[in-house]
Amino acid sequence: MTDFVDAMSVATSGMKAQANRLRHVSENIANTDTPGYHRKTISFHEMVEAGTTPGAVATGRVQLDQTALPRVYDPTNPLADETGHYDGSNVNLLVEIADAREAQRSYEANLKIFDQVRQMSSALMDLLRK
Repeated sequence: MTDFVDAMSVATSGMKAQANRLRHVSENIANTDTPGYHRKTISFHEMVEAGTTPGAVATGRVQLDQTALPRVYDPTNPLADETGHYDGSNVNLLVEIADAREAQRSYEANLKIFDQVRQMSSALMDLLRK
């Protein structure tokens, strides 16, 4: 039974990590047009602490994308300098949509694993009762 619990723990950690990633992607999408906004990125790492399930993942620290901010020419913007430029956002909407789709599919894959393990453990319990 412990293998079932470990598999469910790994799938759960994957779902939590992908949900966290999706949250940051949605923040990036919401701030696509915010001047001076740096894209947030997040990394995953395997949890190797004592007492954790082997194979479980966690999210690392949130990091800001250090890509140079584009200079936008709009002399009517209150943030514009004397040349009429201001710093835009380095969020690429196409990349963020692709990241969101990947996070969603990874979440769904972990959810299917969780459901399969749950069904298998339920079937095993039914067999043991007979």
